[in-house]
Amino acid sequence: MRGYFGIGVEGVSKPMNLGALLRTGHAFGASFAFTIAATFDARATANADTSDAIVNLPFHTFPDVESLSLPAGCRLVGLELVPDAFELPSFRHPRQAAYVLGAERGSLSPALIERCDFLIRIPTRFCVNLGVAGALAMYDRMLSLGRFAERPVRAGGPVATPTPTAHRHGEPIWKKKQRRRLRG
Repeated sequence: MRGYFGIGVEGVSKPMNLGALLRTGHAFGASFAFTIAATFDARATANADTSDAIVNLPFHTFPDVESLSLPAGCRLVGLELVPDAFELPSFRHPRQAAYVLGAERGSLSPALIERCDFLIRIPTRFCVNLGVAGALAMYDRMLSLGRFAERPVRAGGPVATPTPTAHRHGEPIWKKKQRRRLRG
């Protein structure tokens, strides 16, 4: 996939949710992770982050929304269950993006919603777990920006296409010139 993405959360308080989100981000190839105004126990977070994402990815902690700093060209995408958000299956992901989720039992702050370039929602009847929501967004990004075969019309996987025969190259031009000189 081209581009990059980061995954973050505003105001997270449950370390296991943060650990699951970080581990999943690491598995899906996140380039960085971040928190905004979060309070969590780093040791407890490590219990769910078995891939050690917090050590293997750049991890940024911002004390508030105003301090949030993203790479140039990076679009901020908020995941929020609000009516005017784009539904995830219809959303075209930016190549450079940072996805941010709200805290458990809460929403993204109005200040953060104002900073978001896009708001997306997972089309569910009610909110899902923080780690699950992040995983769904990252999986959808991978599906839409990755290079996968088209889904077949019928049930099952894609039909294997025949492998093209290897291209045969002629002799290098310099060898042809060398032979002409020897003959001539």
